[in-house]
Amino acid sequence: MIEERFDEQRFDFGEAVRVTRNVRNDGTYPGKAVGELLIRRGSVGHVIEVGTFLQDQVIYTVHFLDLGRMVGCRAEELILADAPWNPSRFEFRDKVVSTIDLGIQGQVVAEKGQEGEILKVLREYEPIQYHVRFPGRTLQVPESILEPANPDTFSEPEE
Repeated sequence: MIEERFDEQRFDFGEAVRVTRNVRNDGTYPGKAVGELLIRRGSVGHVIEVGTFLQDQVIYTVHFLDLGRMVGCRAEELILADAPWNPSRFEFRDKVVSTIDLGIQGQVVAEKGQEGEILKVLREYEPIQYHVRFPGRTLQVPESILEPANPDTFSEPEE
């Protein structure tokens, strides 16, 4: 057991929290297909239970009353409902393309149109930035220079 993981408990029973990334079925939610969207990022729910998973991960059971769903979330997926919220267009694992050539010290390291994958959303920046894995390199880029790699299947986040 990793004791320091238990020190991360941040939310109490009944507290209103916001989920910071889309929650998809990992196979543990009955009646839904694996990968199906359960809760959209930005949704607010209430903590109804605090437990552990695999004896070392703190998991919060959050009830999203409007959706009639209860899901397990890790602390890093939650913020207080009244905390500042900066919604993002993309999220972890989304495939994107750069709308411009990206360079370091004058050398192009990712060409315009090259596909990458979102590794992390950096909401604390204005405008929002992302860690994007392009072939051979990870770059920090602003949202304004990214487009979905597959626009026909990409669904824009709800406002």
